[in-house]
Amino acid sequence: MKKIVLIEDESSVVSFIKKGLQELDYEISVALDGSTGIKLVENNDFDMIILDIMLPDINGLEVCKEIRKKNKTVPILFLTALDSSENIVLGLESGGDDYLVKPFKFIELVARIKSLLRRSGHSNGTDLNEVENDENTYQFADLTVNDYTKKVVRNGNEISLTSTEYKLLLYFLNNPEKVISRSEILEAVWGVNYELGTNVVDVYVNYLRKKLDSQDDSKIIHTVIGMGYVLKKP
Repeated sequence: MKKIVLIEDESSVVSFIKKGLQELDYEISVALDGSTGIKLVENNDFDMIILDIMLPDINGLEVCKEIRKKNKTVPILFLTALDSSENIVLGLESGGDDYLVKPFKFIELVARIKSLLRRSGHSNGTDLNEVENDENTYQFADLTVNDYTKKVVRNGNEISLTSTEYKLLLYFLNNPEKVISRSEILEAVWGVNYELGTNVVDVYVNYLRKKLDSQDDSKIIHTVIGMGYVLKKP
């Protein structure tokens, strides 16, 4: 059973989400304010966090940043009435993995949850021994990625990625040797199909580069000035 913490102060939303997800066999913990949510995450091992931005004590963006100081990998879904592009950008740049605007359809919430759990490697699935095969494995230069176990290895060294970093890497692996624009990456990784005037793509590409090249390996993600990025063999 997957464990999700819901950090939300609106009682009707809490009741609606908790009841619906429990019926789908998720274990739900609730925090009605940011400070309680931070403590819950610090003291428990959750598979995912659903986080409101407008909380009574600490802004949800600050809650996200605080959580990310100690937990880089747990998926965080922002769920909020703030629907401007600026707020979406702030949510993503603070460490969130996805952003769902209220009001929402429950089926869409469930789809976002399943997608984030799958990307982070927390979803239910078949026995690992049955899926360790070429259909689930990407090989590029000295980089190996298993898309079932979410295991990333470069030059024999295992690399830990956040769910967003992993999705970004997977997009590059599905488009090798191709120059990809920032707008294409925004749409594929964050589901945003228009330019937000943000450097979130550059920030996450930089995060990914630092991890992939941390063992003094040759650079494989290259900047193409004025165009975007390309995954290219050294």
